[in-house]
Amino acid sequence: MPAPMDAPFLSVLMPALNEERTISHVLDAVLASSIDLELILVDDGSTDHTWERMRTCEASDPRVRAFRHQSNQGKGAAIRTALRHARGQVVLIQDADLEYDPADYPRLLEPILSGKATVVYGSRAFSSHTAYSYWYVVGNRLVTLATNVMYNCYLSDMETGYKVLPREVALSLDLQARGFELEPEITAKLLRSGHRIYEVPIGYAARSRAEGKKLTAMDGVRAVRTLARYRGWRPQRPR
Repeated sequence: MPAPMDAPFLSVLMPALNEERTISHVLDAVLASSIDLELILVDDGSTDHTWERMRTCEASDPRVRAFRHQSNQGKGAAIRTALRHARGQVVLIQDADLEYDPADYPRLLEPILSGKATVVYGSRAFSSHTAYSYWYVVGNRLVTLATNVMYNCYLSDMETGYKVLPREVALSLDLQARGFELEPEITAKLLRSGHRIYEVPIGYAARSRAEGKKLTAMDGVRAVRTLARYRGWRPQRPR
C-alpha cells in the first residue's frame, strides 16, 4: 500500500495505557520536532485521563490523530491499530512515558536518510541510573543474548522501544502480538526476512515500577518464547 502523495515522511506510533501524568510532556516533545511527521495515538483502554489528553492534542494540531480501544488489549494490539492508520514512509514507535526522548529522532533517521540502513534501532547504554534494577538490566541482556544466538546476529538491545522502519516493511511482517511480545516478534520477523538492523545510541531515562514501569520478569520469559516461535518463520511471498 503506497503512501498518499501528501503523506508525511514519518509516522510516530504512540500507544498509551494510563499515562496521564507524562503523556502531555511527550506529545509536546514529539510535536516540537522539525521532522515532517504525523502522530498516531492509541489509547489502550485507559481508566484515567489519558484519552482526554489525546483528544485535546488532536483538536489542537492537524498532525495528530487519536484512536481508542474500549478495553485494554495490550501494547502490541495498540501498535497494530496505529500502523493501520499510518500514512508515512517510515514508522517509529514512541512510548508515552518519559523514558525515550524524541530529540533522538534525527539520530535515528539519519542512517535511513543517508541510505546506510533500512531498519534502525535505538540502543540504550544502561549506564548508571537510579531507576534501574540489577535484574532488569540482566534480564534485558539475557533476552538480547537469546536473540543473537537464535538468529546469528549481533544486537546490543533487542528490547528497545525505539524501532524505526519503512511502513511497507512493518505491514509485511503481519504482526500478531497483543502485548509486550511485540518487540521480539518485530525483531524475529525482520531478521528472518533478511533485514539488517542498524543500531544507534540513544538517551534513556528509566522509570521505577512505582512511577509506572509495566514490564515484569514474565515478559522476559514470553520474549524468549516468542523468539523461539518465530525462528522458523518465513515471510509470505506476494501472490
